Amino acid sequence: MQSDFAAARELLECAQNRLSGNDETSRSVRAKLDVLIEEIAAAEFQKAPLTIVPFPRTRPPR
Repeated sequence: MQSDFAAARELLECAQNRLSGNDETSRSVRAKLDVLIEEIAAAEFQKAPLTIVPFPRTRPPR
């Protein structure tokens, strides 16, 4: 089963937005949520390994 990184990121961003207080706990939790959001975004947009196709370096005659 694949994780739904987009949905998880959306929920964490919503939680982060609701912590609008200026108290120490709100600031601390927002910072920690930011780290989680970054990790999820990196996993969400992780690219598959590329396959490099070799091409000849010289042009064929016309």
